[in-house]
Amino acid sequence: MTTILVTGGTGTLGRPVCERLRADGHEVRVLSRHSPPYAVDLRRGGPLVDRALDGVDTVVHCTNIVKGDEEAARQLIQAAHRTGGAPHLVYISIVGVDRVPLRYYRAKYAVERMIQQSGLGWTLLRTTQFHDLILRLLQGLAKPPVMLLPKGVRDQPLEVTEAATRLAELAAGGPLGRVADMGGPEILSLPDLAAAYLKASGRTRRLVEVPLAGKAYRGLRHGGHLAPESAVGRVTFDEFLAARFGGGPGSVP
Repeated sequence: MTTILVTGGTGTLGRPVCERLRADGHEVRVLSRHSPPYAVDLRRGGPLVDRALDGVDTVVHCTNIVKGDEEAARQLIQAAHRTGGAPHLVYISIVGVDRVPLRYYRAKYAVERMIQQSGLGWTLLRTTQFHDLILRLLQGLAKPPVMLLPKGVRDQPLEVTEAATRLAELAAGGPLGRVADMGGPEILSLPDLAAAYLKASGRTRRLVEVPLAGKAYRGLRHGGHLAPESAVGRVTFDEFLAARFGGGPGSVP
């Protein structure tokens, strides 16, 4: 039986990763700020991180910290070397981190390079954005009576449990380096995604596309975050919305 540590194991991705690994018979440890016995902020490191890594065969690094991703990865790699076990490090990143100059993407890309230079065996999976993130974005944009959408931007949402299944498969094997990207089954414009959300949630909003400025916007408009050649996901955004909202209006705002 393999012992696997999942960082961020209580999050949107980490939770289904843990469920899949346990279902496959692995011993799973969870490192998260609010999950004993390894409740710790990975950015701060410390003895508890070392304890979590002691005797671990594989680490699935799902921690997602908007401010502090690089420091969390640094602490994780240093602790892995201190414990001397040289675990297989599986990391999930985002399609386009090397093409779209968003600050968050730059941090994820820096973590990729840190892992590649860590001296540990590693596997890297990049995916497109998850359905849940697109939903949260649209819910925020729908708060005013008019939904302002960046003009010309498309997305390729992926079901998080499909990514979790793939990560669990990768964690069960040896280091593979960078594996094929994983994208959702459809590439849709933001107005199409917004219209689908409004229909599923029973809301009415006027949609207005707004041109933006800057290199990051140009990167998104040109599809740097998309993976049309890797559209391996099966669950569509409409199917995700139907499951989330129950198919009826007004289920969840």
